[in-house]
Amino acid sequence: MSRRFWRRFLRVIGVIILLFGILFLYLLWVSKINPPVVKDLSALDLQRQQADTGLYTIKNSWFRKSNSGLYEMYVEGAPFERGVINGKLSEELVKKQEDYFSAQISKMIPSEFYLHFLKYFIGWFNRHLPEHVIDEYKQEIYGVSQSASEGYKYIGTKYSRILNYHSAHDIGHALQNMMLVGCTSFGTWGSASQDSTMIIGRNFDFWVGDDFAKNKIVEFVKPSAGYKFMSITWGGFIGVVSGMNEKGLTVTINAAKSSIPSGSATPVSLVAREIVQYAKNIEEAITIAKRRKMFISESFLVGSATDNKAVIIEKTPDSLAVYDPNKNEILCTNHFQSNGFWNSKPNIEQRENSASVYRYQRLAQLLQQNGKNTVQKTISILRDYKGLDNTDIGLGNEKAVNQFIAHHAVVFEPQKLRVWVSASPWQMGQFVCYDLNKIFALQGMKQNHEVYEADLNVAADSFIYTPQFKRFESFRKNKQLAIDGGNIVPDSIVAQNPGYYNSYVVAGDYWFRKKEYQKALPYYRQALRFEIATEGERAHILEQIKKCEKK
Repeated sequence: MSRRFWRRFLRVIGVIILLFGILFLYLLWVSKINPPVVKDLSALDLQRQQADTGLYTIKNSWFRKSNSGLYEMYVEGAPFERGVINGKLSEELVKKQEDYFSAQISKMIPSEFYLHFLKYFIGWFNRHLPEHVIDEYKQEIYGVSQSASEGYKYIGTKYSRILNYHSAHDIGHALQNMMLVGCTSFGTWGSASQDSTMIIGRNFDFWVGDDFAKNKIVEFVKPSAGYKFMSITWGGFIGVVSGMNEKGLTVTINAAKSSIPSGSATPVSLVAREIVQYAKNIEEAITIAKRRKMFISESFLVGSATDNKAVIIEKTPDSLAVYDPNKNEILCTNHFQSNGFWNSKPNIEQRENSASVYRYQRLAQLLQQNGKNTVQKTISILRDYKGLDNTDIGLGNEKAVNQFIAHHAVVFEPQKLRVWVSASPWQMGQFVCYDLNKIFALQGMKQNHEVYEADLNVAADSFIYTPQFKRFESFRKNKQLAIDGGNIVPDSIVAQNPGYYNSYVVAGDYWFRKKEYQKALPYYRQALRFEIATEGERAHILEQIKKCEKK
């Protein structure tokens, strides 16, 4: 009887192992992404040249670091060629960016088992991704991937990794609604602007660790098809999150609440890239957005010099709506505004539970207070860290226009083809002005020199030199230390940012982890006295109070 039991037991174990083996092989098979077929591979023979100290070139394309701290890159050519050139010119940044991204993912998911599970899950989830990316962009990404790191083969091939990174924001946002992107954007024109021309401003509040935002690239692209354009990007990324083309058409993206998707589709940044490369007006932008399937919900604020106005293209995995305010200003945070989506369940939840509506109201208040808009006023709004009616809601609050997490901020003047890009820290540093007409007229670069418009640059905000800002920098370091399990002095972290509810939550969570529940309790109770960003965070605080009271 005992032998029979063990034979059956071993058979069951064998079947389970076999099933897991089959599942593993299946995941390996479906997650394998083959590179596109490229007929002319001669671009691989191109070599980066150092034309001058700090200036690197390949044919007419060039790459340099400005004295502003921003990297600048000009790339031209056919898809695969410009991808190869992009990768070779910025090779060090392509590799660094993957290092930073991988390090942050490891912090968020410290378990090796779950990291490997995530790898195969994303492989399975994105198994049809190539079907939703046009061949031009697959070739360009394939070209860039030639310069990717050799150190991450356990994740996938160079091409599959770089391609998948273009959907990282979409997957993270959709599966966890992590709000790694909680952006703010707005525009004015006509009677709302001081000189009547259009001004578009935006904060790209995308945070994947501080290191990820270190090496911003202001990229200028002259593709073999479509319009010349610029965008703010990072190593290895060809998508667009903030961009403007030579026709004065701008695109910026703002995340909205999404349901859990069933499978991959076109990454948002590649939809925005296609719009900025191939649309000269709002109608053409809408046509491009309509024909691409996405797996998350997103707002595209599109400004057009040709139409002399801006609209928001609101797109979900299933449908599309256009919000036109029919006045001379437009505001966008992280909820939909069109009649078609206003009363949708996800949008109602977003308005009720997130910081989006509060931030929208603060943005509207600032625009009204400032009078007719200018570039300088736009920058001041993007830097604003106060709450409604200028109340102190703490530095870093998600309800503020400036959350002190922005990868970059940008201001566009579409009719004048000028753009201002923020230098570190966040949007508080210098705003550097570029004139696209002058950049695209350079015809290459032989000697290293600045290409920005020095007399139009906007100086850094003086707030970064104050004791309050220095205390905030210390607060961020101590907060991260607490999150990573290190030791902090709770009273000190509160003193460094006393108007911020999260200071008290961090202090409470610190004592809670140490099972010092009676020490944690007063911090949680204090947190409720301040402006809490989301209902989810309020629920966490109340739950922690209940737990402490029971101990």
